[in-house]
Amino acid sequence: MPELPEVETVRAGLAAHINQSRIGEVEVLRTRSIRQHVFGEKDFVKRLRGSQISHVSRRGKFLWMPLVEDSQSISDSALVVHLGMSGQVLLVPSDAPFEKQLRVRIELLNSPYEMRFVDQRMFGGMHIDDLVAIDHDQHVPYSVTHIARDALDPLLDIKAVVASIRRRTAGIKSVLLNQNIMSGVGNIYADEALWRSKLHYATPSNRLSAARVHELITHTQEIMRAAVEAGGTSFDDLYVNVNGESGWFDLTLAAYGQEGQPCPRCGRQIVREAWSNRSSHRCPRCQPKPRA
Repeated sequence: MPELPEVETVRAGLAAHINQSRIGEVEVLRTRSIRQHVFGEKDFVKRLRGSQISHVSRRGKFLWMPLVEDSQSISDSALVVHLGMSGQVLLVPSDAPFEKQLRVRIELLNSPYEMRFVDQRMFGGMHIDDLVAIDHDQHVPYSVTHIARDALDPLLDIKAVVASIRRRTAGIKSVLLNQNIMSGVGNIYADEALWRSKLHYATPSNRLSAARVHELITHTQEIMRAAVEAGGTSFDDLYVNVNGESGWFDLTLAAYGQEGQPCPRCGRQIVREAWSNRSSHRCPRCQPKPRA
């Protein structure tokens, strides 16, 4: 699933081309991709057509584009996008051939591109939602208000996040993936941050000192920034930016997907273990199992 760096790469690519763009025709090819828009396809198309995209925002793994109608100067609703497992938001010429998994087409009147939502596995989607004011006068879609600030948010309260993590008894990886504590972290970057911090994924969070948790968050932020600079992590053609190009952060991964390879720190082989209906990667020497 795309994580914060992949979604931020898409956000930046969209922002570079579609800020202040006026929306023309909208075509929904698969209604499943707008299933969270409770008023249906006709309302979705009607509300988008003629609106102007103010800018492109992100929190964690969610993207949204505030919409301004002709008679409004303030955005009170937004087009919300979640990429799910395989969603892509592409900017392509309007006469380009349709992608095999094309789900939604959005014409941009003052742009050489049109926006296309492509999704192979159909877990992602688009919907229109009301914007809600939260702390520091930030406006987020109502459907995103339960998502915590992410690791790269300049207003992230690291002290509060550390305290919240240390109150939990669950394994540290499970807590790191909790989007209600700090958003944007998924399986790839959790494994990388835990490797850098020399922590086993099952270590109870409440056993960690505040300094150790702060170190883990710092490593997470460093990894995220490096991944954004690299355009994200791409293992196949499902993880691409708005131009269909892949990122290259996977070339620098130390733990995730590296089973059988030597640990860059100690040389012991990285192992892959079943964890919570998915996989976790670690170095058995650098990240030993916690004592009972």
